Amino acid sequence: MWAYRPNAPRLLTSGPTVAAKEPSVWAVIVNTIAIIAGTTIGLLLRRGLPDSITDAVMKALGLCTIVIGIQGTIVEQNILLLIVATVIGVAIGEASDIDGHVNRWTEKLTSQFTGAGEGAKVANAFITSCLIMNVGAMTIVGSLDAGLVGDFDMLYTKSLLDFVAGIMMGAALGVGVYGSAAFTLVFQGSIVLAAGFVAPLASDALIAELSTCGSIMILALGLNMIDLTKFKVLNYLPALIVVPFVLWTFQAAGLA
Repeated sequence: MWAYRPNAPRLLTSGPTVAAKEPSVWAVIVNTIAIIAGTTIGLLLRRGLPDSITDAVMKALGLCTIVIGIQGTIVEQNILLLIVATVIGVAIGEASDIDGHVNRWTEKLTSQFTGAGEGAKVANAFITSCLIMNVGAMTIVGSLDAGLVGDFDMLYTKSLLDFVAGIMMGAALGVGVYGSAAFTLVFQGSIVLAAGFVAPLASDALIAELSTCGSIMILALGLNMIDLTKFKVLNYLPALIVVPFVLWTFQAAGLA
């Protein structure tokens, strides 16, 4: 899923590039449709659920998200690299107030369709579902597989996982989860189309570090979902940009 990482992230370094029998973005379209279908089912289930059950589902989803985040972080082999990248990244995020800007913009946009009272809830659902479904090695490696050799297996697997996640999040978070379908289409589609440029830079080590860093955000998100903390999760996003530079610096210094 989203934050799931394969046991051994595989990068397309073996075998020649071959033409795909289907358009390279086909798997991304399937993934998008799966999210829409899952979210629709979740919303239909949500209508008949009392608030107490919806809240319980939300907490259960939060606990599952925490477990996913922990699973993604415990495999980290260079904790110093992770600390440096995360600290620098969150400092940049806090200084620029990414979380505040995105939340205000999303709430303002959604309020035009849902009313001021519901705008914040829709914005939260959108941001939460986007992070859960798109932060992880499966998104990166699966999209590279699809773009370079037309191997859609990983993205098809992710589609199934996102379908199930869409049901859960649609029932717990509401209509804002639909937005993650559009984000997935754009984000994964961009990686697929740019795979030829991205692949030479995306070593197994880099994918592993990006996935671990992303798992920290997933863990923070899960803690927020059970109302234990109030992390500004989007302020951690710059860490994903910082990770490659820190990794290359560490490699040059013989520390990674």
